[in-house]
Amino acid sequence: MSSVTDAPAGRATNALGARLRRVREFVDETEPPALAIIAVMTLSLLASLVGFLVVSDLTVVPFVTFLTAAGIGWFRYQEETAYVIALMMTVSTILILGLIIVFIFRESIPVIRYESATVFGVSIPGLRMFIQPNWDAVSPPIRYSMVPMIHGTVMVTLIASAVAAPLGVSAALFISEIAPATVREVVKPGVEILAGIPSIVYGFIGFTVLGPWASDQFQTTGQGSYLFVGIVVGLMALPTVVSVAEDALSSVPESMKSGSLAMGTTDWQTMTSITLPAAFSGVSSAVLLGVGRAIGETMAATVMLRGVPRLTEPLVNVFYGQETLTSIIARNYGEADGLQMDALFVAGVILFITVLVISIGAQYIEWRMYEKLGGEV
Repeated sequence: MSSVTDAPAGRATNALGARLRRVREFVDETEPPALAIIAVMTLSLLASLVGFLVVSDLTVVPFVTFLTAAGIGWFRYQEETAYVIALMMTVSTILILGLIIVFIFRESIPVIRYESATVFGVSIPGLRMFIQPNWDAVSPPIRYSMVPMIHGTVMVTLIASAVAAPLGVSAALFISEIAPATVREVVKPGVEILAGIPSIVYGFIGFTVLGPWASDQFQTTGQGSYLFVGIVVGLMALPTVVSVAEDALSSVPESMKSGSLAMGTTDWQTMTSITLPAAFSGVSSAVLLGVGRAIGETMAATVMLRGVPRLTEPLVNVFYGQETLTSIIARNYGEADGLQMDALFVAGVILFITVLVISIGAQYIEWRMYEKLGGEV
């Protein structure tokens, strides 16, 4: 195996070894009173977490102890205390995320058992949720199928990606490589401000402007279509794609571009053959972030869609929109109970797994580009 292939694993091993050495040096160099304060902080914070999980009335006692120890340590051993607090906050963040994951998976188990299906004499938990298209939480037999919501999420995501990816990358190329400095200084902050607009504003505009217009133009019954929800969500994701992709393009060394131009290529050839390939990992990450925004968008989809958990006929009909994974959670969590609430947790599990796969895909693309180019951009 080549040294380039071994580089990521080698760098990870070296970084872990360096961190462990720093921890050992920290313990060796820290005075015993400071170590005692750190021990009190650690134990009291751990006791606070346990008390919170078991809903104990005494949780406040270890938490106050932690604050007191942290205050004393901050005034007497500020550097050591800051180091330990930063470490505790990092570990707490990871632990909280882990507990959230365990919680949503645990809450989804009852409905997964309920929707088991038998194939060749073997019972497969949850299979019926993905092979039959009916969601009916009222009339027997009660069914909780994820198929209509997965279909709606895929439709909205594909349309949003078709809007955000090409427009976002093109705008990033313009800002990074073509636009004059004065234009860049105005356009880039403006794009970043657009990313801060609440999604409900986009959804409200889509519901009051795009929805009625589409209903009149395409003669549909009522409002709500995957096409226009996808367009709205794509426009919402556009600032994120532009901002991240522009940062990746701007990080390409100027020497690579100058060398290409010195060989007699045009600006366009340099952008397509040097800049884009060199920044491909960053640009692809920007597109994947936009896709993640489309998958996880809630308010715009909830406002604009019909709220009927069923498939469109035919399946490729984008002029009608029923429900997505996020919108069914937002629309039903207030009144859901029992198995219906558990089914909403299943929708959350599907969203979590989807985003996890996208994140792994982004890391894989970055690794492949590192292997190809022998460096990071």
